[in-house]
Amino acid sequence: MKTQTKIYFAILILLTAVSFVGCKKFLDKDLQGTLTQQSFPQSPADALLATNATYESLREWFYNAGGYPIFDIMSDDARKGSNPNDQATTLGLYDVFKHTPTQDGLDRYWNALYVGVKRANVVIEKIPAITMDEGLKTRYIAEARFIRGLIYFDFVRAWGGVPLVTTTEPPLKLPRASAEEIYTVIIGDLEFAVANLPLKSGYQGADLGRATKGAAQAMLARVYLFRHDFANAEKYAMDVIHSNQYGLEPVFTDANGVNGNNGIESVFEVGAIQSEGTESGGNQYANTQGVRGTPNRGWGFSRPTIDLRNSFVTGDPRYKGTVINLKDTIDDVIILGDGSTPDITYDDQGNIVEIECYNRKVWVPGNNTITQWGHHRRLIRYADVLLMASEALNENNKPADALIYLNQVRQRARQGNNSILPNITTTNTSELRDIIFNERRQELAMEGWRFWDLVRTGRAAQVLGPLGFVTGKHELLPIPQSEIDLSQGSLVQNPNW
Repeated sequence: MKTQTKIYFAILILLTAVSFVGCKKFLDKDLQGTLTQQSFPQSPADALLATNATYESLREWFYNAGGYPIFDIMSDDARKGSNPNDQATTLGLYDVFKHTPTQDGLDRYWNALYVGVKRANVVIEKIPAITMDEGLKTRYIAEARFIRGLIYFDFVRAWGGVPLVTTTEPPLKLPRASAEEIYTVIIGDLEFAVANLPLKSGYQGADLGRATKGAAQAMLARVYLFRHDFANAEKYAMDVIHSNQYGLEPVFTDANGVNGNNGIESVFEVGAIQSEGTESGGNQYANTQGVRGTPNRGWGFSRPTIDLRNSFVTGDPRYKGTVINLKDTIDDVIILGDGSTPDITYDDQGNIVEIECYNRKVWVPGNNTITQWGHHRRLIRYADVLLMASEALNENNKPADALIYLNQVRQRARQGNNSILPNITTTNTSELRDIIFNERRQELAMEGWRFWDLVRTGRAAQVLGPLGFVTGKHELLPIPQSEIDLSQGSLVQNPNW
């Protein structure tokens, strides 16, 4: 009996051991049908999914500077907006340059950009090994490199040098690369995209909206303009112009509106569908800024300033194409606004400091907030390319040529009314520099460029100083304190933060 008992326990122990080993082997295997970093991408279909995922990164709410248009709010174009108490202690601090390294949203912006970099790196690193059409493979890689270059340009403008990640398996601790090292990657990525992406006319149907040769050239023009390399800025802007792929929408509001989605003026835009949720194809960028109250189109953040309103000359159609006022009628809808928001806000001396109004450039026709999720955010417009060309030509001592492209923008803006916005004729380089700078404000207001234009041209201290801007500090954002803590000493904070 004792022998049988010993045999029983021996068998039980053996079965338990076998069962444990079997379970361990089972648990070590990837679940069938589950995508993992090791198993994806492997097929041509995977390559397409991975490439599409890089575009999806640009629709993430946090990609938009942590969710809110803080760079407009930090400029003289916009105030926090919305109800006075809504996000007053977080978003409102950007209005007066009192944001800090622990500011809500900065960490999410930082992380969203690195998610985009990671997705681009997957395509760049892993698709070369897939057996598929070589031309399509190269195009996918070029699309991913365009998006990685675009995202790293977001990074370097916002923070200067950042950890440089160009592989799917980076070291655990990465120090900050220099801004120059980041720019080297940006330019290399965009040059590869120029060499390997099709023209806009090379896409049809569902592929409309993908990165193009012209988009990469326009991005290079933008990068070189920020670096004050006006020779290269001129070259790439003129390449876009001479491609004959683009033009100006006859009606200014269509340049950012639904009638111009993937249209003649769109060089690169973030496509979206009218569906609530990024995972469903929507983009919350316009919903964040949409009219608050009646009609209810969103939260009403980023309100055009009085200074911006007053900067338009009388009759300039771009004013109505930029600012929604209370009692305006758009698409047969009367704008009544938010009952809990003052129509006019005064300071202690009785001066008007804010008027309830909204960003017209994110308006989407419809009757509910979900329609706003379908807004196509324009990251590059042809009008911007024309103004970049004009600026670069003027800086390269070609003011007569600069006038050609500046006046094309003004001609569209007046929309047939020749009594306004006459052609500029001065060829004095200094005068023309100021005129082009101001034209950029009128044309591109509320599109996220004003703050950067002020910084790159050295005008930020003069214009934004009264709002709290400090030279040597506020040109860059502070690195999120949470990232510095996680880095265990490999990240150093930006100066004066």
